[in-house]
Parts: sequence; C-alpha cells; structure tokens
Amino acid sequence: MWQFITKRFGLMVLTTLCLSFIVFFLTNLQPNLVKLAKTEAGIRMTDDQVLSWLGDRGYNQPLLLRYGEWLGVVPGYVHTDEEGRTRGRCISPHVKDTPTYCGLLQGTLGNSTIFNVSVGKALATRLGLTGILMFWVMIVMIPMALIIGIFAGMREGSKTDRALSTVAIGFTATPEYISGVILSVIFASRLVFDERFLLPSAQSAMENMSFSNFALPVMTMVLYGMGYIARMTRASMAEVMTAQYIRTARLKGVSFPNIVFKHALRNALIAPFTVIMLQFPWLLTGVVIVETLFNYKGFGWLLVMAADGNDVELLLSCSLVAVLVVLVTQLISDIGYVFLNPRIRVSS
Repeated sequence: MWQFITKRFGLMVLTTLCLSFIVFFLTNLQPNLVKLAKTEAGIRMTDDQVLSWLGDRGYNQPLLLRYGEWLGVVPGYVHTDEEGRTRGRCISPHVKDTPTYCGLLQGTLGNSTIFNVSVGKALATRLGLTGILMFWVMIVMIPMALIIGIFAGMREGSKTDRALSTVAIGFTATPEYISGVILSVIFASRLVFDERFLLPSAQSAMENMSFSNFALPVMTMVLYGMGYIARMTRASMAEVMTAQYIRTARLKGVSFPNIVFKHALRNALIAPFTVIMLQFPWLLTGVVIVETLFNYKGFGWLLVMAADGNDVELLLSCSLVAVLVVLVTQLISDIGYVFLNPRIRVSS
C-alpha cells in the first residue's frame, strides 16, 4: 500500500508540474502580457512603453526561466533602471532582507494586481468561504442522493424506481445557472410571495450566515450534484440486489428490510463512494457560476475576477489549487475504494 501511495504521490507531483507549466504558458502569452501592462500602467501606452514596462518587471525573460522563478528553483530577477531604482521579483518594501528565491517552494505566490494583496492571503480568505459552502452542500446532497438511489434501486423497474430516476435525471440535466434562476424566481421573488422567503443574494452570508441568505446557493448546487450520485447509487443497488447471496437470503426467509440494510447496502455504497469523492473537484469549479450568480465572493468569484482583470499570478495560483484538489481527491478515492472492497488489491 505504501509503495502504491508513494508512486501515486510522485505521479501527482509530475502531473502538477506539467499542468502548471501549461497554465503558466497560456497566461503568459504576449497578448495577455500586453493587456496586463496597459491595465496596470495605462491604456494609451505605446508599443515601446509596453515593452519597457514588461522588461522592468522581468516579463521579457525566457519562459522557462520565468517558470523556474515562479517555482522558486531559479533566483528571482533583479532590474535597475536608468534612474537607479531597483525592481525585482523578490524585492518588497515591507521586507528588509531580500531573499534570493521567492517562488512556490518558498511559499510565495506573488501579489495580486487586482486586490493589491498577496495571492496567498486572497486565496485563503476566498477558499474559506467556498469551504463553508461546499460543507453544507455535501451535508445536504449526500444523504438525499443516497436515499433516492437506494429506494430506486431496491425494486428495479417499479413505479418508485421510474419516478425517482426521472427526478434524478431532471436535476442532473438542469445546469446551475438555470436552476439558480428558477429557485430565485420561486423563493426570492415578490411575484410569488408577498414578502421574500429567501434572499436572492448571498453577499450578507459572508458576514452573518443564515438560512434566508445562504439557502439558495446551497440548493442550486445540491440539485445539480444530487442527481448524478443518486443515479450511480441506484445502478449499484440494483446490481447488488440481483447478486447470488441476496437470492440465497431471500430463499432463507430473511425479511426484505434486513436484506437491504444488512446485506445489500454496504456493498452497494462502494461505487458511489468514488463518485462522492469526485464531487469535490466539481464543487470547487462549479461554484464559479453559483457564486457569481448569488454574489457570494468565494473561490469561484475570485477566479472570475482574476480572469476578468488578467491577474496572472492569481490565475496561476487558482489553477494550481484546482489541480491539487483533483489529484488529492482521486488519491483518497483510490485508497478508500481499496479499504471498502477487500477484493481489490493494489499492484506494486
């Protein structure tokens, strides 16, 4: 097992490096850098002024060299202009002793050009807000999805199965931006109620969370993710209910509830466990629409702001976080699947 984990960890590091380089390359294309210069220094800059601005900040260096600076394996650039002013990646007015290396390995992710704070501080604040949203979504979504899937798969082909499966497919087929608008019209509109039952904006939930200002974004994400888990649970439950040991238990006269809860349920939940773990990467990226729709300023909102403002350092860090979440949840899913299913063995 430990050899398997070590190999997977090495593969995770290699995958992270490859994907981060691709994102670094795309975010540092020349048109993006020109846009960054004009956004920061003035839209009416000439081409020569743009080149001078980029050169003063180290953007004209070779791509691999700059990527090494961002990783922290290459010394940060230092540039002194004609007036004797020194500028560098690692030079900061708030730090007396300038370090030679200041990249990812040193815990330095750069500064955000939009928020004028360190990228690490901006990420920590927004990830905390998104973590709260993801927590409540999972708390509500997983039990509801499992209940729907179990009841649908207990009696495959019955009216209950067809009805619950239709509901699950309908939820999954409805994107968040549609279900969010529908829920807002129903529960947050004065056209339906004399007074708003729920608030259409979740901005106040960042300071004082309540049911009225936080229910709509949670409900929107729950409805979309619940259908997929329910369908996978239903398929797994239906397969287990046709197994030979279930038939044997029926022939022995074991009651149907005991067959479901004592024999079928544990084996039926093995496959949905993997699906549930894969919901974490979806939640982290799926909040882009929901947080923007309900004005909840979490990780998804931060990613939209970084892309809209061409904040290169912030975009890189957001992409890195998304990659790490995907890789870590996949590793946990593989390890958990081995423990849940004794028949599975990892190969060294």
